[in-house]
Amino acid sequence: MKRTEQRRWEQSRQKGMLRYVLVQGVLAWGATMFVLMTFVLTSSRLPVWQSALLWTAAGAAYGICVWLIQERRYVRSLATRGT
Repeated sequence: MKRTEQRRWEQSRQKGMLRYVLVQGVLAWGATMFVLMTFVLTSSRLPVWQSALLWTAAGAAYGICVWLIQERRYVRSLATRGT
């Protein structure tokens, strides 16, 4: 992890995992996928409320996975830098 990435991640860490998952996972990724898959690519056979529920859960899962990956990268970069 580069030093600039490390600083950016430290800022995200200070805001907490819940906020990261909600903003980056649910809002940024999940809401985007919901709109694309429900209204742009209209081949979805799910009702809108089910699609919203699906993409909210998928966004949360995505946010958690990215958080864990970034946290692992951050800890490793600290260990290699000795800080």
